[in-house]
Amino acid sequence: MRVMLTVSYDGTNYCGSQVQENGITIEEVLNRELSRFFDQNIKVSGASRTDSGVHAIGAVFVFDVETKMPAEKISYALNVSLPDDIVVIHSKEVSSDFHPRFQKTSKTYEYFILNSDFPNPLLRNYTYHYRKFLDDKKMNEAAKFLIGEHDFTSFAAIGSQTNTFVREIFDAGVRRDGDLIVFYITGAGFLYNMVRIIVGTLVEVGNGKRKPSEMKEILEKKDRSAAGPTAPAQGLVLREITYKE
Repeated sequence: MRVMLTVSYDGTNYCGSQVQENGITIEEVLNRELSRFFDQNIKVSGASRTDSGVHAIGAVFVFDVETKMPAEKISYALNVSLPDDIVVIHSKEVSSDFHPRFQKTSKTYEYFILNSDFPNPLLRNYTYHYRKFLDDKKMNEAAKFLIGEHDFTSFAAIGSQTNTFVREIFDAGVRRDGDLIVFYITGAGFLYNMVRIIVGTLVEVGNGKRKPSEMKEILEKKDRSAAGPTAPAQGLVLREITYKE
């Protein structure tokens, strides 16, 4: 049986989602607890990779298992042994040929900026604190240039390994709620560090260093040096992954 898990996690204490040698990851914990529970060697496959310190509300993983337990019950059983910062919020059976990275998807990320004179210790792991006032309206104007199909080379980390830097963005924008500024973006896929580089560039729009229209020019240059810095990891959240029929 192939099972899909929808997982929420606080990425503060993890070296990202994908298994690696230099520290504990979300996949490593899921593999360990699933293997222990089912007494089988189980390895999950994730739909999207997140960096160290990045969080998720709707991350997706799949795994194969031999069991008579209904897939819908696995989330309840697994949560008993998972640490408090990882929670499986849904589990269901999927077809044997379903793979989370090779399906048509829509992914939504959010990035949270605390735009205030002083940091909030309760939000230190979940926001990027930026003291200077940011003009969220200009940031929103700049974000709209991202919508559509573009070459996002300017917003990809140097050395990114990919067959193409072209990605399609369905929606993007910036909203403010008091001192909290939220950047949201939905697309078919994203490049390594793409969202964080976009945010770093939008911050330069918000503080007056760049004009909103420069976002279009940065896209056209296809040069990482044309964009702004990479924003810190802790403000980024993988909000949702939606699979299309």
